[in-house]
Amino acid sequence: MSEYYKTSGFVIAKNDLKEADQLFSFYSRDFGKIKILGRSIRKIKSKLRAGVDTMYFSELEFVQGKGYKTLTDALAIEKYRNIKCDLDKLEIANRICETANNLLHGQEKDESIFCLIDDTFKRLNDGVLNQELIYYHFFWNFVSLLGYQIDIYDCPLCQKRFVPEGLYFKPEEGGIVCGDCSNGEKTKISPDAVKLVRFLTENSWNGISKLKFEKKCLEELEELSSRYLRWLVAFSRNI
Repeated sequence: MSEYYKTSGFVIAKNDLKEADQLFSFYSRDFGKIKILGRSIRKIKSKLRAGVDTMYFSELEFVQGKGYKTLTDALAIEKYRNIKCDLDKLEIANRICETANNLLHGQEKDESIFCLIDDTFKRLNDGVLNQELIYYHFFWNFVSLLGYQIDIYDCPLCQKRFVPEGLYFKPEEGGIVCGDCSNGEKTKISPDAVKLVRFLTENSWNGISKLKFEKKCLEELEELSSRYLRWLVAFSRNI
């Protein structure tokens, strides 16, 4: 006899299979990241299609098969309608989902990660914060919870306190290193960008809403975040 399971969580990715199936990547409160197959869910008459889609917070029931977990019931608890109708918010939400899907591997539940995703989507949907910083707040706290937090006060190689004049980014060495340990690295980081990363990981949403920064600093933060994500994706695939 098949055993049925029930859990709630976020759809962070979906892929079309065959003529009408879809495979969902689902970050659940009870099981961590799982993949669930929705059979014939792309058919107009499917009773499941209204309850599960990318970025939905849904309650799902599924049965464990020989291959995939198969979806048997779905109820959409929150569809984040304010995100869906705003292109800027939608782009940020898609980026959050893509980052989570790329870095989460295997069934290992984590309440802190679940709460971070939940809180980030709620803040983005409410639209009361500086949208430019929402993704970066998510990203740097997310990688920290995964165990990939970069050193933001001391050089991980020589253990010396950072000085503003010489900071370089080397993800393979722990993130930021001092000038003496840069070993030819050309990606220099400004003290303001380092301060912004510190602020994002050490302050609440309320503190972030009051943060002032220059456009150049945000551009540097984008470059830093994107490069670190690329390195983490490559690193996680090789472990």
